[in-house]
Amino acid sequence: MTTILEVKNLAVTFRQDGKDTRAVKGVSFDLKKGETVALVGESGSGKSVTALSTVSLLGDAARVEGSVTYKGQEMIGAPDTLLRKVRGNDISFIFQEPMTSLNPLHTLEKQLGESIALHQGLVGDAARARIIDLLNKVGIRDPESRLSAYPHQLSGGQRQRVMIAMALANGPDLLIADEPTTALDVTIQAQILELLAELKEAEDMSLLFITHDLNIVRKFADRVCVMKNGEIVEHGRTAEIFGNPQHPYTRMLISAESTGRPDPVQPGAEEIARVDNLKIWFPIHKGFLKKTVGYVKAVNDASFAVRAGETVGIVGESGSGKTTLALAVMRLIHSEGGITYRGQDVRGWSTRQLRRLRSEMQIVFQDPFGSLSPRMTCEQIIAEGLGVHGSPDGKPTSEAVEEVMREVGLDPATKHRYPHEFSGGQRQRIAIARAMVLRPRLVVLDEPTSALDMTVQVQIVDLLRDLQRKYDLAYLFISHDLKVVRAMSHKIIVMKQGDVVEMGEAEQVFARPESDYTRRLFAAAFDLAG
Repeated sequence: MTTILEVKNLAVTFRQDGKDTRAVKGVSFDLKKGETVALVGESGSGKSVTALSTVSLLGDAARVEGSVTYKGQEMIGAPDTLLRKVRGNDISFIFQEPMTSLNPLHTLEKQLGESIALHQGLVGDAARARIIDLLNKVGIRDPESRLSAYPHQLSGGQRQRVMIAMALANGPDLLIADEPTTALDVTIQAQILELLAELKEAEDMSLLFITHDLNIVRKFADRVCVMKNGEIVEHGRTAEIFGNPQHPYTRMLISAESTGRPDPVQPGAEEIARVDNLKIWFPIHKGFLKKTVGYVKAVNDASFAVRAGETVGIVGESGSGKTTLALAVMRLIHSEGGITYRGQDVRGWSTRQLRRLRSEMQIVFQDPFGSLSPRMTCEQIIAEGLGVHGSPDGKPTSEAVEEVMREVGLDPATKHRYPHEFSGGQRQRIAIARAMVLRPRLVVLDEPTSALDMTVQVQIVDLLRDLQRKYDLAYLFISHDLKVVRAMSHKIIVMKQGDVVEMGEAEQVFARPESDYTRRLFAAAFDLAG
């Protein structure tokens, strides 16, 4: 097969604040026509920097050395005219988060049309026909009606399909996909990966796939390059790497998986929260008088309870009502139906009355970087709740902060650092510490591991189980990663379009799912897992 991309002794150094940081150190690999090569490794291993180096997208702060040739042409130091021709035309990118990659102020037609006009010279009806063809190709239903839509009007899976359409617009020879499925539901993940495989075959493309999810690599890659600290520590055919990994780091990555089960709930454990026939409908207003013309039925009829030391896992696709249900339990959004907290009916409670409960009900969000103030130090972030509710055991603030930092595996000496100075896993530990410092009884965990590397996921799951064991915590655990849900949960609630389609003991639901939807959800998740 013809080699279309060859990387030799690639080294990338970033200069910041007078200091040099070596992000990539002597990386070499090649990619042949029609082949899929995966770059795998933990965050900070140099995967994305390596990929961006192929078409000089790193900016002025980076010093790039070595050689990157595309079809025999040197890309490092190439003139801008050549790079503009190659970027988006011969080599296209699909990025991790389509919401930040797509322009929120432009319609789909305008965004797709820009690239087509630039590289193919098509405008007007010809461009529109090409855009509709592309949207059809990537599985967007009724594409004509979507041309005037903005990114926020699409689901996560639809936005990722639009990103793929943009990448394919000019018939590239090489597609670079940087974590294209990380934040997607398992069913959408499976669809996107299947779509990429079909398009790669149909268009005879090569694919450079960047990911930390080895389950995906096992299923879709021809060859694997394992990166650690800016270097390739092992490379080879996928079957060989997974069948007989040589490097200790590769063996660690392959074995990193959330396993085990939570400790049993103690007999007679206190019921912390209960909901009965919970309904959450959001009115749709239209017209000058904002007349209600319909409802978004986020949650239709949900009833369940969670006890001290128990985890209730809530699963389902995006838009199924998982987070809405959890927020209603915490009385953060309006709902109809019964809500009881530790035996007290809290539906009619005022904001002042609810304030007393807030210290006992906490939430940990999906994206720790987005939920932590960049202007506050680690200590200020963790201590913020103490300023409102006071220390639950009367300890001085600094002492309480240092104690909870040690509990979640953070060095108290780092308490004066800002969020950007921590890794993704450390930021999630800060978010957990912020919740735990108030010694809550109920914690909502909203996709707390989805943006993390596999090895860090395992650490966070172990941490959450340890904290639950120590403080008898009740968890509502929302996730699309069913392996993590299985490792964490005593009970499972499966939601679809606002309805609870199945509920029961976790092991029973996983072993014998009753609804067709649950079976499809599990099939997609565990098929991806190999």
